[in-house]
Amino acid sequence: MSLSHTRRPSARWKPIGALIAALVIGCAGAASAVPSAPFGPTPPHNPYAGPDGTATMHGDSGSSDTTPLAGPGAGTLASSRTALASACPTVLVGADGYPVALCTPIFGQVPTVHLLDPDDGSSLTSLKLTKGSLLGGVYAYIDHQDRLVVADGSRSLLRVGHHRNAGGDWSLTVDRSLSLASVIPEDDAVTGLAPDWDGRVWFATGGGVVGTADDTTGTVKALSLPAGERIANSISTVPEGTAVTTTHATYLLTAEAGTPKIIWRKAYDRGSARKPGLLSWGSGSTPTFFGPARGTEYVAVVDNADAAANLKVYRTSDGSDVCSVPVLKAAKGPGSENSPVGVGRSVFVAGTYGYPYPAVPEGAGTSVPASADFAGGLSRVDVRADGTGCTLVWDNALRSAAVPKLSTADGLLHTVVRDPLIPGTKGTSLLDPYRYVQIDPDSGQVTRSARVGVGSLYDTLQMAGTITPEGAYLQGTVTGVLRITAQ
Repeated sequence: MSLSHTRRPSARWKPIGALIAALVIGCAGAASAVPSAPFGPTPPHNPYAGPDGTATMHGDSGSSDTTPLAGPGAGTLASSRTALASACPTVLVGADGYPVALCTPIFGQVPTVHLLDPDDGSSLTSLKLTKGSLLGGVYAYIDHQDRLVVADGSRSLLRVGHHRNAGGDWSLTVDRSLSLASVIPEDDAVTGLAPDWDGRVWFATGGGVVGTADDTTGTVKALSLPAGERIANSISTVPEGTAVTTTHATYLLTAEAGTPKIIWRKAYDRGSARKPGLLSWGSGSTPTFFGPARGTEYVAVVDNADAAANLKVYRTSDGSDVCSVPVLKAAKGPGSENSPVGVGRSVFVAGTYGYPYPAVPEGAGTSVPASADFAGGLSRVDVRADGTGCTLVWDNALRSAAVPKLSTADGLLHTVVRDPLIPGTKGTSLLDPYRYVQIDPDSGQVTRSARVGVGSLYDTLQMAGTITPEGAYLQGTVTGVLRITAQ
Protein backbone atom coordinates (compact mmCIF):
# COMPACT_ATOMS: atom_id res chain seq x y z
CA MET A 1 0.00 0.00 0.00
CA SER A 2 1.58 3.28 -1.05
CA LEU A 3 1.39 6.42 1.01
CA SER A 4 -1.12 7.93 -1.39
CA HIS A 5 -3.62 5.17 -0.70
CA THR A 6 -3.91 5.48 3.09
CA ARG A 7 -7.29 5.90 4.77
CA ARG A 8 -8.71 9.41 5.02
CA PRO A 9 -9.98 10.70 8.38
CA SER A 10 -13.67 10.02 8.90
CA ALA A 11 -16.19 12.83 8.77
CA ARG A 12 -17.57 11.51 12.07
CA TRP A 13 -14.70 13.09 14.01
CA LYS A 14 -15.48 16.25 15.90
CA PRO A 15 -13.35 19.22 14.72
CA ILE A 16 -10.82 20.57 17.20
CA GLY A 17 -10.83 24.32 17.73
CA ALA A 18 -8.27 26.72 19.09
CA LEU A 19 -6.04 25.64 21.97
CA ILE A 20 -6.76 27.19 25.37
CA ALA A 21 -3.74 28.97 26.85
CA ALA A 22 -1.50 27.50 24.14
CA LEU A 23 2.18 28.10 24.45
CA VAL A 24 3.48 29.10 21.03
CA ILE A 25 6.83 27.52 20.40
CA GLY A 26 9.41 27.98 17.67
CA CYS A 27 9.63 25.76 14.64
CA ALA A 28 13.01 24.54 13.41
CA GLY A 29 11.90 24.55 9.80
CA ALA A 30 8.95 24.03 7.52
CA ALA A 31 7.19 20.68 7.35
CA SER A 32 9.26 18.26 5.30
CA ALA A 33 8.15 16.54 2.13
CA VAL A 34 6.79 13.03 2.29
CA PRO A 35 9.69 10.55 2.01
CA SER A 36 9.95 8.67 -1.25
CA ALA A 37 9.72 5.16 0.18
CA PRO A 38 6.19 3.72 0.39
CA PHE A 39 5.17 1.92 3.57
CA GLY A 40 2.51 -0.66 4.09
CA PRO A 41 0.33 -2.51 4.43
CA THR A 42 -0.43 -2.31 8.12
CA PRO A 43 -2.15 -5.16 10.01
CA PRO A 44 -5.82 -5.64 9.06
CA HIS A 45 -8.41 -3.71 11.02
CA ASN A 46 -9.72 -5.60 14.03
CA PRO A 47 -13.56 -5.48 13.88
CA TYR A 48 -13.78 -5.46 17.69
CA ALA A 49 -11.40 -2.52 18.15
CA GLY A 50 -11.81 1.19 17.53
CA PRO A 51 -10.20 3.14 14.69
CA ASP A 52 -6.76 2.08 13.48
CA GLY A 53 -4.05 4.36 14.80
CA THR A 54 -5.96 5.48 17.91
CA ALA A 55 -7.61 2.39 19.45
CA THR A 56 -4.56 0.99 21.27
CA MET A 57 -1.38 2.32 22.80
CA HIS A 58 0.47 0.79 19.85
CA GLY A 59 -2.00 1.97 17.23
CA ASP A 60 -3.80 -1.28 16.40
CA SER A 61 -4.29 -4.73 17.88
CA GLY A 62 -1.22 -5.94 15.94
CA SER A 63 0.89 -3.33 17.78
CA SER A 64 2.44 -1.95 14.60
CA ASP A 65 2.89 1.51 16.17
CA THR A 66 1.66 3.04 12.92
CA THR A 67 -1.22 5.36 12.20
CA PRO A 68 -3.15 6.19 9.02
CA LEU A 69 -3.48 9.79 10.28
CA ALA A 70 -1.17 12.69 9.49
CA GLY A 71 0.48 14.57 12.35
CA PRO A 72 0.92 18.33 12.80
CA GLY A 73 1.52 19.82 9.36
CA ALA A 74 2.82 23.13 8.04
CA GLY A 75 2.50 26.17 10.26
CA THR A 76 3.70 27.31 13.65
CA LEU A 77 3.70 24.55 16.22
CA ALA A 78 1.87 25.17 19.48
CA SER A 79 1.79 23.11 22.66
CA SER A 80 -0.46 23.02 25.71
CA ARG A 81 -0.48 20.75 28.75
CA THR A 82 -3.47 19.28 30.56
CA ALA A 83 -2.31 18.97 34.17
CA LEU A 84 -3.82 15.87 35.79
CA ALA A 85 -1.25 15.22 38.55
CA SER A 86 -0.99 11.75 37.02
CA ALA A 87 1.19 9.71 34.71
CA CYS A 88 -0.91 9.08 31.60
CA PRO A 89 0.65 6.29 29.51
CA THR A 90 -2.50 5.50 27.53
CA VAL A 91 -4.26 8.22 25.51
CA LEU A 92 -6.71 6.78 22.96
CA VAL A 93 -9.43 8.14 20.68
CA GLY A 94 -12.63 6.41 19.63
CA ALA A 95 -14.72 6.85 16.50
CA ASP A 96 -16.64 9.71 18.11
CA GLY A 97 -13.49 11.80 18.41
CA TYR A 98 -13.31 11.99 22.21
CA PRO A 99 -9.89 11.18 23.70
CA VAL A 100 -9.86 8.82 26.66
CA ALA A 101 -6.81 8.71 28.93
CA LEU A 102 -5.92 5.99 31.44
CA CYS A 103 -3.77 7.61 34.10
CA THR A 104 -2.15 6.74 37.42
CA PRO A 105 -2.19 9.62 39.94
CA ILE A 106 1.07 10.56 41.60
CA PHE A 107 -0.66 10.41 44.99
CA GLY A 108 -2.51 7.20 45.79
CA GLN A 109 -1.72 5.57 42.44
CA VAL A 110 -5.34 4.57 41.85
CA PRO A 111 -5.84 4.13 38.07
CA THR A 112 -8.21 6.79 36.80
CA VAL A 113 -9.97 7.15 33.46
CA HIS A 114 -10.33 10.68 32.06
CA LEU A 115 -12.58 11.77 29.21
CA LEU A 116 -10.85 14.68 27.47
CA ASP A 117 -12.39 17.58 25.60
CA PRO A 118 -11.42 17.20 21.92
CA ASP A 119 -11.30 21.00 21.57
CA ASP A 120 -8.78 21.84 24.28
CA GLY A 121 -7.69 18.61 25.98
CA SER A 122 -9.18 19.42 29.37
CA SER A 123 -10.72 16.67 31.49
CA LEU A 124 -14.51 16.56 31.13
CA THR A 125 -15.04 13.85 33.74
CA SER A 126 -13.15 11.02 35.42
CA LEU A 127 -13.67 7.60 36.95
CA LYS A 128 -11.47 5.84 39.51
CA LEU A 129 -10.80 2.12 39.10
CA THR A 130 -9.77 -0.47 41.66
CA LYS A 131 -6.05 -0.25 42.38
CA GLY A 132 -3.85 -3.15 41.30
CA SER A 133 -0.33 -3.62 39.98
CA LEU A 134 1.77 -0.82 38.50
CA LEU A 135 1.06 -2.04 34.98
CA GLY A 136 -2.66 -2.23 35.74
CA GLY A 137 -2.86 1.46 34.92
CA VAL A 138 -1.06 1.15 31.59
CA TYR A 139 -2.61 -1.15 29.01
CA ALA A 140 -6.14 -0.83 27.66
CA TYR A 141 -7.88 -0.38 24.31
CA ILE A 142 -10.94 1.26 22.76
CA ASP A 143 -13.49 -1.22 21.43
CA HIS A 144 -15.80 -0.93 18.42
CA GLN A 145 -18.41 0.85 20.56
CA ASP A 146 -16.02 3.53 21.88
CA ARG A 147 -15.70 1.89 25.28
CA LEU A 148 -12.38 1.64 27.11
CA VAL A 149 -11.59 -2.02 27.81
CA VAL A 150 -9.38 -2.45 30.86
CA ALA A 151 -8.72 -4.87 33.73
CA ASP A 152 -8.75 -3.39 37.22
CA GLY A 153 -7.19 -4.41 40.51
CA SER A 154 -10.16 -6.60 41.44
CA ARG A 155 -9.23 -8.89 38.51
CA SER A 156 -12.30 -7.79 36.59
CA LEU A 157 -12.56 -7.03 32.90
CA LEU A 158 -14.34 -3.71 32.46
CA ARG A 159 -15.85 -1.86 29.51
CA VAL A 160 -16.00 1.82 30.44
CA GLY A 161 -18.34 3.97 28.37
CA HIS A 162 -18.76 7.72 28.26
CA HIS A 163 -22.26 9.16 28.18
CA ARG A 164 -23.83 12.60 28.02
CA ASN A 165 -27.09 13.46 29.76
CA ALA A 166 -29.82 15.81 28.57
CA GLY A 167 -28.14 18.69 30.37
CA GLY A 168 -24.92 18.20 28.45
CA ASP A 169 -22.91 16.80 31.36
CA TRP A 170 -20.58 13.86 30.77
CA SER A 171 -20.11 10.74 32.87
CA LEU A 172 -17.92 7.65 32.70
CA THR A 173 -19.58 4.40 33.72
CA VAL A 174 -18.69 0.72 33.85
CA ASP A 175 -21.09 -0.56 31.19
CA ARG A 176 -20.05 -4.20 31.49
CA SER A 177 -17.94 -6.19 33.94
CA LEU A 178 -16.67 -9.76 34.05
CA SER A 179 -14.62 -11.29 36.86
CA LEU A 180 -11.40 -13.07 35.82
CA ALA A 181 -10.69 -14.23 39.38
CA SER A 182 -11.48 -17.86 38.52
CA VAL A 183 -8.26 -18.10 36.48
CA ILE A 184 -6.06 -15.34 37.94
CA PRO A 185 -4.50 -15.91 41.39
CA GLU A 186 -5.14 -13.29 44.03
CA ASP A 187 -1.50 -12.14 43.99
CA ASP A 188 -1.45 -11.72 40.18
CA ALA A 189 -2.82 -9.03 37.85
CA VAL A 190 -3.50 -8.41 34.17
CA THR A 191 -0.69 -6.59 32.37
CA GLY A 192 -1.94 -6.69 28.77
CA LEU A 193 -5.13 -7.30 26.80
CA ALA A 194 -6.40 -7.15 23.20
CA PRO A 195 -9.45 -8.34 21.22
CA ASP A 196 -9.36 -11.19 18.73
CA TRP A 197 -11.39 -11.61 15.55
CA ASP A 198 -14.12 -13.63 17.32
CA GLY A 199 -14.94 -10.89 19.80
CA ARG A 200 -13.11 -12.46 22.73
CA VAL A 201 -10.71 -10.45 24.87
CA TRP A 202 -7.28 -12.02 25.24
CA PHE A 203 -5.42 -11.13 28.44
CA ALA A 204 -2.06 -11.88 29.99
CA THR A 205 -0.92 -11.53 33.61
CA GLY A 206 2.38 -10.69 35.22
CA GLY A 207 2.55 -14.23 36.60
CA GLY A 208 2.35 -15.84 33.16
CA VAL A 209 -1.34 -16.65 32.79
CA VAL A 210 -2.75 -16.20 29.28
CA GLY A 211 -6.48 -16.40 28.74
CA THR A 212 -9.58 -15.42 26.82
CA ALA A 213 -12.72 -13.79 28.16
CA ASP A 214 -16.12 -13.55 26.50
CA ASP A 215 -18.10 -10.99 28.45
CA THR A 216 -21.27 -11.68 26.46
CA THR A 217 -21.42 -15.31 27.68
CA GLY A 218 -19.34 -14.97 30.84
CA THR A 219 -16.87 -17.61 29.62
CA VAL A 220 -13.25 -17.32 30.82
CA LYS A 221 -10.55 -19.83 29.86
CA ALA A 222 -6.80 -19.75 30.45
CA LEU A 223 -3.49 -21.58 30.50
CA SER A 224 -0.32 -20.99 32.49
CA LEU A 225 2.99 -20.56 30.70
CA PRO A 226 6.09 -22.30 32.14
CA ALA A 227 6.94 -21.46 35.74
CA GLY A 228 9.27 -18.49 36.13
CA GLU A 229 8.17 -16.78 32.93
CA ARG A 230 6.62 -13.39 33.62
CA ILE A 231 4.75 -11.09 31.23
CA ALA A 232 5.73 -7.46 31.67
CA ASN A 233 4.28 -5.93 28.50
CA SER A 234 1.11 -6.04 26.48
CA ILE A 235 0.00 -8.58 23.86
CA SER A 236 -0.86 -8.36 20.16
CA THR A 237 -3.59 -9.97 18.06
CA VAL A 238 -3.98 -10.54 14.31
CA PRO A 239 -6.12 -13.08 12.41
CA GLU A 240 -3.32 -15.65 12.64
CA GLY A 241 -3.25 -15.57 16.44
CA THR A 242 -2.10 -13.80 19.60
CA ALA A 243 1.56 -12.96 20.28
CA VAL A 244 2.88 -12.82 23.84
CA THR A 245 6.45 -12.11 24.88
CA THR A 246 7.48 -13.25 28.34
CA THR A 247 10.72 -12.59 30.18
CA HIS A 248 12.10 -15.70 28.43
CA ALA A 249 10.38 -16.29 25.09
CA THR A 250 7.88 -15.16 22.46
CA TYR A 251 4.75 -17.22 21.82
CA LEU A 252 2.03 -17.41 19.20
CA LEU A 253 -1.26 -18.76 20.52
CA THR A 254 -4.68 -19.48 19.09
CA ALA A 255 -7.93 -20.48 20.78
CA GLU A 256 -9.94 -23.66 20.28
CA ALA A 257 -13.46 -22.99 21.55
CA GLY A 258 -11.91 -20.19 23.60
CA THR A 259 -9.17 -22.30 25.21
CA PRO A 260 -5.68 -20.87 24.52
CA LYS A 261 -3.34 -23.17 22.62
CA ILE A 262 0.39 -22.61 22.01
CA ILE A 263 1.31 -22.78 18.30
CA TRP A 264 4.99 -21.99 18.72
CA ARG A 265 7.51 -20.74 21.26
CA LYS A 266 10.82 -18.99 20.56
CA ALA A 267 13.29 -18.37 23.35
CA TYR A 268 15.57 -15.34 23.11
CA ASP A 269 18.71 -14.18 24.92
CA ARG A 270 17.37 -12.55 28.10
CA GLY A 271 20.82 -11.59 29.37
CA SER A 272 22.19 -12.02 32.86
CA ALA A 273 20.06 -9.34 34.57
CA ARG A 274 17.65 -6.46 34.05
CA LYS A 275 19.34 -3.47 32.47
CA PRO A 276 18.92 0.15 33.57
CA GLY A 277 16.19 1.74 31.48
CA LEU A 278 14.19 -1.49 31.27
CA LEU A 279 11.25 -2.46 33.51
CA SER A 280 11.83 -6.22 33.52
CA TRP A 281 14.59 -8.79 33.16
CA GLY A 282 14.04 -9.75 29.55
CA SER A 283 12.57 -8.20 26.44
CA GLY A 284 10.78 -4.89 26.87
CA SER A 285 8.78 -5.42 23.69
CA THR A 286 5.12 -5.75 23.08
CA PRO A 287 5.34 -8.03 19.99
CA THR A 288 4.98 -6.16 16.70
CA PHE A 289 3.25 -7.73 13.69
CA PHE A 290 4.23 -6.45 10.25
CA GLY A 291 4.76 -7.65 6.68
CA PRO A 292 4.84 -6.58 3.03
CA ALA A 293 1.79 -8.52 1.77
CA ARG A 294 -0.76 -8.81 4.61
CA GLY A 295 0.87 -6.74 7.33
CA THR A 296 1.15 -9.86 9.51
CA GLU A 297 3.78 -12.16 7.95
CA TYR A 298 6.38 -11.35 10.61
CA VAL A 299 6.51 -10.65 14.33
CA ALA A 300 9.36 -8.66 15.93
CA VAL A 301 10.76 -8.15 19.43
CA VAL A 302 14.01 -6.85 20.88
CA ASP A 303 15.99 -9.19 23.15
CA ASN A 304 18.01 -8.39 26.30
CA ALA A 305 21.42 -9.83 25.41
CA ASP A 306 24.24 -8.51 27.58
CA ALA A 307 26.57 -7.13 24.90
CA ALA A 308 23.99 -5.79 22.45
CA ALA A 309 20.29 -5.39 21.84
CA ASN A 310 19.18 -7.54 18.93
CA LEU A 311 16.07 -7.17 16.82
CA LYS A 312 14.52 -10.63 16.47
CA VAL A 313 12.19 -11.22 13.53
CA TYR A 314 10.18 -14.46 13.27
CA ARG A 315 7.77 -15.83 10.69
CA THR A 316 4.26 -15.68 12.07
CA SER A 317 3.31 -18.97 10.42
CA ASP A 318 5.75 -21.20 12.28
CA GLY A 319 8.06 -19.05 14.44
CA SER A 320 11.08 -19.74 12.26
CA ASP A 321 13.90 -17.20 12.33
CA VAL A 322 14.05 -14.46 9.73
CA CYS A 323 16.94 -12.58 11.33
CA SER A 324 18.68 -11.40 14.46
CA VAL A 325 20.27 -7.98 13.96
CA PRO A 326 22.22 -5.90 16.52
CA VAL A 327 20.60 -2.47 16.84
CA LEU A 328 21.20 0.78 18.75
CA LYS A 329 24.93 0.50 18.11
CA ALA A 330 25.55 4.22 17.51
CA ALA A 331 24.03 5.08 20.89
CA LYS A 332 26.05 2.36 22.66
CA GLY A 333 23.02 1.56 24.78
CA PRO A 334 22.05 -2.13 24.56
CA GLY A 335 18.43 -2.03 25.65
CA SER A 336 14.87 -1.12 24.65
CA GLU A 337 11.71 -1.11 26.73
CA ASN A 338 9.67 -0.01 23.73
CA SER A 339 7.66 -1.94 21.19
CA PRO A 340 9.28 -1.74 17.73
CA VAL A 341 7.52 0.13 14.94
CA GLY A 342 6.75 -2.27 12.06
CA VAL A 343 5.33 -1.61 8.61
CA GLY A 344 5.85 -3.32 5.27
CA ARG A 345 9.38 -4.74 5.41
CA SER A 346 10.70 -2.07 7.83
CA VAL A 347 11.18 -2.08 11.59
CA PHE A 348 12.25 0.90 13.73
CA VAL A 349 13.71 0.37 17.22
CA ALA A 350 14.05 3.13 19.84
CA GLY A 351 16.46 2.60 22.73
CA THR A 352 15.71 3.26 26.40
CA TYR A 353 18.95 2.08 28.02
CA GLY A 354 19.58 4.19 31.13
CA TYR A 355 16.24 6.01 31.07
CA PRO A 356 15.55 7.23 34.64
CA TYR A 357 12.21 5.61 35.43
CA PRO A 358 10.99 6.78 38.86
CA ALA A 359 9.75 3.27 39.71
CA VAL A 360 9.79 -0.28 38.38
CA PRO A 361 7.22 -3.07 38.88
CA GLU A 362 7.54 -5.44 41.84
CA GLY A 363 9.74 -8.41 41.04
CA ALA A 364 11.66 -6.60 38.29
CA GLY A 365 14.95 -7.23 40.09
CA THR A 366 18.02 -5.04 40.48
CA SER A 367 19.48 -3.65 37.29
CA VAL A 368 23.07 -4.34 36.26
CA PRO A 369 24.68 -1.85 36.33
CA ALA A 370 22.62 -0.08 38.98
CA SER A 371 22.34 3.01 36.76
CA ALA A 372 23.63 4.42 33.49
CA ASP A 373 23.38 7.53 31.36
CA PHE A 374 20.38 7.63 29.03
CA ALA A 375 21.83 6.44 25.73
CA GLY A 376 18.75 6.50 23.52
CA GLY A 377 19.31 5.47 19.93
CA LEU A 378 17.09 4.82 16.93
CA SER A 379 17.64 2.12 14.30
CA ARG A 380 15.91 1.04 11.11
CA VAL A 381 16.10 -2.58 9.93
CA ASP A 382 14.56 -3.88 6.69
CA VAL A 383 13.66 -7.49 5.96
CA ARG A 384 15.09 -8.41 2.57
CA ALA A 385 12.59 -8.65 -0.26
CA ASP A 386 13.06 -12.43 -0.52
CA GLY A 387 12.61 -12.87 3.24
CA THR A 388 16.03 -14.49 3.70
CA GLY A 389 17.38 -12.04 6.26
CA CYS A 390 17.53 -8.41 7.32
CA THR A 391 19.68 -5.33 6.74
CA LEU A 392 20.49 -2.49 9.13
CA VAL A 393 19.52 0.55 7.05
CA TRP A 394 20.55 3.29 9.46
CA ASP A 395 21.42 3.74 13.12
CA ASN A 396 21.74 6.94 15.16
CA ALA A 397 21.96 8.26 18.72
CA LEU A 398 18.67 10.21 18.85
CA ARG A 399 17.29 10.16 22.39
CA SER A 400 13.59 9.43 21.94
CA ALA A 401 11.74 9.75 25.25
CA ALA A 402 8.53 8.23 23.90
CA VAL A 403 7.41 5.31 21.73
CA PRO A 404 7.69 6.64 18.14
CA LYS A 405 4.68 6.47 15.83
CA LEU A 406 5.00 6.19 12.05
CA SER A 407 2.31 7.93 10.03
CA THR A 408 1.59 6.28 6.69
CA ALA A 409 -0.33 9.46 5.80
CA ASP A 410 2.53 11.96 6.10
CA GLY A 411 5.39 9.46 5.87
CA LEU A 412 7.09 10.62 9.09
CA LEU A 413 8.04 9.23 12.48
CA HIS A 414 6.63 11.31 15.34
CA THR A 415 8.03 11.32 18.88
CA VAL A 416 9.33 13.45 21.75
CA VAL A 417 13.05 13.58 22.49
CA ARG A 418 14.78 14.36 25.76
CA ASP A 419 17.75 16.66 25.30
CA PRO A 420 20.53 16.93 27.90
CA LEU A 421 20.57 20.08 30.02
CA ILE A 422 24.19 20.58 28.97
CA PRO A 423 24.52 20.03 25.21
CA GLY A 424 26.94 17.29 24.29
CA THR A 425 26.51 15.34 27.54
CA LYS A 426 24.53 12.13 28.10
CA GLY A 427 23.26 12.60 31.62
CA THR A 428 19.71 13.41 32.65
CA SER A 429 18.39 15.95 35.14
CA LEU A 430 15.13 17.35 36.47
CA LEU A 431 15.65 20.37 34.20
CA ASP A 432 16.03 18.57 30.88
CA PRO A 433 14.27 20.13 27.87
CA TYR A 434 11.82 18.08 25.75
CA ARG A 435 11.16 18.49 22.02
CA TYR A 436 8.47 17.17 19.72
CA VAL A 437 10.21 15.97 16.54
CA GLN A 438 9.34 14.67 13.10
CA ILE A 439 11.84 12.19 11.62
CA ASP A 440 12.45 11.14 8.02
CA PRO A 441 12.21 7.31 8.11
CA ASP A 442 14.41 7.06 5.00
CA SER A 443 17.40 8.67 6.71
CA GLY A 444 16.67 8.83 10.44
CA GLN A 445 17.23 12.59 10.38
CA VAL A 446 15.08 15.05 12.32
CA THR A 447 13.32 17.27 9.77
CA ARG A 448 11.34 19.47 12.15
CA SER A 449 11.27 20.05 15.88
CA ALA A 450 9.85 22.33 18.54
CA ARG A 451 10.38 22.55 22.27
CA VAL A 452 7.34 21.53 24.33
CA GLY A 453 8.66 22.19 27.81
CA VAL A 454 11.51 22.12 30.28
CA GLY A 455 11.70 20.06 33.43
CA SER A 456 10.19 16.98 35.01
CA LEU A 457 6.59 18.13 34.48
CA TYR A 458 7.11 17.32 30.80
CA ASP A 459 8.80 13.93 31.23
CA THR A 460 7.20 11.64 28.62
CA LEU A 461 8.62 8.55 30.37
CA GLN A 462 8.86 6.41 27.18
CA MET A 463 5.07 6.48 26.78
CA ALA A 464 3.31 6.31 23.40
CA GLY A 465 1.83 9.30 21.60
CA THR A 466 -1.40 9.33 19.59
CA ILE A 467 -2.26 11.40 16.51
CA THR A 468 -5.87 12.55 16.14
CA PRO A 469 -7.62 12.86 12.75
CA GLU A 470 -7.25 16.65 12.93
CA GLY A 471 -3.48 16.28 13.17
CA ALA A 472 -3.02 16.94 16.89
CA TYR A 473 -0.31 14.89 18.60
CA LEU A 474 -1.36 13.82 22.12
CA GLN A 475 1.45 12.66 24.39
CA GLY A 476 1.17 11.42 27.94
CA THR A 477 3.63 12.70 30.54
CA VAL A 478 4.26 11.99 34.21
CA THR A 479 1.88 14.82 35.13
CA GLY A 480 -0.79 14.81 32.42
CA VAL A 481 -1.17 15.08 28.64
CA LEU A 482 0.63 17.27 26.09
CA ARG A 483 -1.22 18.47 23.01
CA ILE A 484 0.82 19.59 20.01
CA THR A 485 -0.75 21.15 16.92
CA ALA A 486 0.18 23.26 13.90
CA GLN A 487 -1.48 26.67 13.82
